[in-house]
This record gives sequence, C-alpha cells and structure tokens, in this order.
Amino acid sequence: MSAKLVKELRERTGLGLLECKKALAAAEGDVDKAIEELRKSSGMKAAKKAGRTAADGVVTTRIAEDGSYGVLLEVNSETDFVARDDNFLAFVDKVAEAAFESKQTDVAALMAGDLESTREALVQKIGENISVRRVELVSAGDGVVGAYVHGNNRIAVLVELKNGDQDLAKDVAMHVAAVNPQVVSPADMPEDVIAKEKEIYTAQAQESGKPAEIIEKMIGGRVKKFLAENSLVEQSFVKDPDVTVGKLVSAAGAEVASFARYEVGEGIEVEKVDFADEVAAQLNG
Repeated sequence: MSAKLVKELRERTGLGLLECKKALAAAEGDVDKAIEELRKSSGMKAAKKAGRTAADGVVTTRIAEDGSYGVLLEVNSETDFVARDDNFLAFVDKVAEAAFESKQTDVAALMAGDLESTREALVQKIGENISVRRVELVSAGDGVVGAYVHGNNRIAVLVELKNGDQDLAKDVAMHVAAVNPQVVSPADMPEDVIAKEKEIYTAQAQESGKPAEIIEKMIGGRVKKFLAENSLVEQSFVKDPDVTVGKLVSAAGAEVASFARYEVGEGIEVEKVDFADEVAAQLNG
C-alpha cells in the first residue's frame, strides 16, 4: 500500500499506522471505502473527530535538576474544557516525561508505539481530536536552562543563559512570556524582516514631504526603535522597567544565549463555522 494513501487516511482519521494499512488493504486502496469501514469499527469516533481543528490545549516544560537541558511541549485539544481534563493532563505529562527522558524532538518518532496507542484511546474516551503538535529541546553549554509556565499552561518558555543560574533564567523566561520578543539581540533579526520594516517606514516617511536626508534619518530611527522593541536584551525588564534585560543579565555575569517560547494554538488557522449551518449540514449528511 502506498505511503501517500496511508498518510492521507491517517490525516483524515487520526488513527494509527497499522490500522490504516489494514483498512486500506481490505478496501483495496480506496480511501473513502476504508473510512466507511473504519466508521463501522471501534475507530469510528476518532475518524469522525480527526477533521476538527485542535487549536486549544496546553504547553508544558521539563527541566533537568542541574539545569543542563529542558524540553518544551505543546499538546492540542479542540476545547479548553478538555484541556483541563485530568485524563488529558495525565497524557500530557506522559508525553512530556518521554520527551524529557529521550530528548526526542521528532513528534512522529516520539509518539511511535505506546504513546500513539494511548492518544488514540484518549480520543475515543474524550470524543475530541487530540494531537501532539511540537516539542523542542534546549541544552545549556557552559550555563543553565530555566523555565517559566504562565496562565493555566497557555504560555511556556525556556531560556538558556551562559553562566548565571536557574533563578535568573526563570526571571528572563517570565519576561519572554509576558513581552514576546522576536530575537535575543538586534543582530539576530532576519534581514528580510528588517527589509520589510524599512519598506513600510520608507512609504510612511515619503508622505511627509521632507528632504531625502531627513527621510533617511527618520527611517533609520524607526528601524532602530523596531529592533529595540523586539530584541530581548534591549527590552525593559518587566519586573524593573529601569533596567534592560541585557543589563540585568550582564550584572550577574551572564549572557542570554537563546530562548524558546510556545503559546497554545499560535499559528493554527481555525475555520469559522456558523452553528446553524453546521447543524443543517449534519442533518443533511
């Protein structure tokens, strides 16, 4: 059976690899027929729910006691109600522990075996699509990794410091959660992002009718402001606005090496469906 067909059936049903292979074999490669047969089996609920967007859920972290590394994980559900369910949270803990122990960042590899079976059983029990979306590993070189989780596990951050300690790293992680910088320092900002900002500022400045040399200075000033506002080390520290994050860390003899920030559902497009239309479609279907 072609990998393409198996992939399509998995995406449309949310069921396991082996179950999809067997269903396709029985249906002689007909995906729609395979779905019909799966709907008659124990996989029916999961198959019906898999097409729904899982854009809610939780994010969480795990940190080594010595701060040498940490993992960041997002697991999605369809609703915030399920995101608070004890069974769902127990599953999240299980996945987080597995990622932490294995240092595995490939979701497919992480979920292979028992975890995928557990996920499928949970989908059957809860009645919502549940997916492990992403996992990230942050390792410290000659420093530490600290973590902060905010707002009922809606935002989670890992920060890597060169030197410093975990308490300082946690403070910086809290700042990242609150302010959401794009990069560590201005030098890290991608050139295409800067070019786009310059394009916008140029158009704005040209409307002023001022001389070219003044316009050039205006553009330079706005770009500098943009970089300062979006670079972690240039931002005013949330707990003490009189000092920047860079100066806070430097005063402790440390340096920000990297950070990773997850917010539940960011980047997922949720299809807006009118409730009346959805009910009508179900009745007609």
